[in-house]
Amino acid sequence: MERTDKNIVKKAIAPRPDDAHKGTMGALLSVCGSFGMAGAGILSGAAALRCGLGLLKCALPKSIYPIAASRLLESVFLPLEENADGKISAGALPYLLEQKADAALLGCGLSVCDDTRELITGFIRRFDKPMVLDADALNCIADDPSVLKDAKAPIIITPHPMEMARLCGTTAAEVNLDRESTARTFAARYGVIVVLKGAGTVIASPDGKARLNTTGNSGMATGGSGDVLAGMCASLLAQGKAPFDCACAAVYLHGLAGDLAAERLGKISMLPSDIIDELPNAFRACGF
Repeated sequence: MERTDKNIVKKAIAPRPDDAHKGTMGALLSVCGSFGMAGAGILSGAAALRCGLGLLKCALPKSIYPIAASRLLESVFLPLEENADGKISAGALPYLLEQKADAALLGCGLSVCDDTRELITGFIRRFDKPMVLDADALNCIADDPSVLKDAKAPIIITPHPMEMARLCGTTAAEVNLDRESTARTFAARYGVIVVLKGAGTVIASPDGKARLNTTGNSGMATGGSGDVLAGMCASLLAQGKAPFDCACAAVYLHGLAGDLAAERLGKISMLPSDIIDELPNAFRACGF
């Protein structure tokens, strides 16, 4: 298995053209957040924007729109109808499928209920652009991950060990016994790129390729770090990068930014938002 390094980033990301504009740098549809979980959508959106994205479209429950809009000034918002518990209504699916986007991100802070299960399943089957599935998008399909085989475009999933265990019908301890084999097997079975998070994140593709990440530290072990990574993966995907390469680049940059944050603030005090703040320095360290 190969290891990630900064050359992976250079392979995945081309220099920004001098004549670039927002229409040429990718549009991302982010379907994230729920009442009580606004931060996940905010963190993933902010990370996506920091990775060179042209346009971010945040689709979220109406109840959390004021919170998100006050934090993501550069985003376009699509406030959606919600159920009584503040989760996105399944009735929003046709509207979401009408949106023009080059990629989608689903799951960060979405919550799991009948509405979100129907929404995620329908979106996977009908959206025809690449997508990243994180957190509750994965929990929504854990009982029947075979829906992944119905996708019309490449999918990157970004589970932590417990989410991976739910998808595989096993335990987190068993997943961690052989992380490489777990990631490779699932990727091949369901035709998706797997980013199995944790100390030594493993990125596996359906064709058998796999890479072990070499960046990151224990200061990143806090809620929200995964949302940042999901936003980064989706941002590069929306910009037209090859899915496996962009997953590897995002994981490497995420860990590198975490290392830079730890150097500046210490592992105990750093926050996921500090990882986002260090992304410009991470890109510079890779030659951009």
